[in-house]
Amino acid sequence: MGIISSYKSREIKDDQITSEEKGGSELATFGAGCFWGTEKFFRKQFEAKLVSTMVGYMGGFSKASYHQVCTGTTNHAEVLQVSYEPDQVKYSDLVHFFFRMHDPTTLNKQGNDQGSQYRSVIFTHTPEQQKIAEQVRDEVQASGKIKGKIVTQIQPADGLQFYKGEPEHQQYLKNNPGGYCNHKLYY
Repeated sequence: MGIISSYKSREIKDDQITSEEKGGSELATFGAGCFWGTEKFFRKQFEAKLVSTMVGYMGGFSKASYHQVCTGTTNHAEVLQVSYEPDQVKYSDLVHFFFRMHDPTTLNKQGNDQGSQYRSVIFTHTPEQQKIAEQVRDEVQASGKIKGKIVTQIQPADGLQFYKGEPEHQQYLKNNPGGYCNHKLYY
């Protein structure tokens, strides 16, 4: 009998992440416009390197539904929260991809989607994540790959609750292949 590896099955889950399930994994939370496309692009790019993905709302101070968030009055952003194993994928790689897969120079807008719920934002879960996110932002800005000034908010998740989106929004574009998506790779 050999050693049983926790990496044997790397199916990405989309259930609520519990502290027991989290184990040695870490959280990363990104807002890059409509969360349907954000989830699709991250799942495609990182496949089995992610433990789980979940779309939801963050940044507001009370629980809100999709319809309430869409009014733009709750201060929530549509976000993707991923659980990942740091020895499988680096946080800096996730952040680099985040800047690549949406337009971080538009304030409260991605494609046809407009409103503060579609803002470009990274909610950091540790001081190290904050530092890395700021460094990557500065690197991308200096590289010239992005035309215009990056307006992405980078803020600590401390004191902010992640609210899981409704079931129909989880893996929406996998379940609705012809669904709306305005995301693309910019470089």
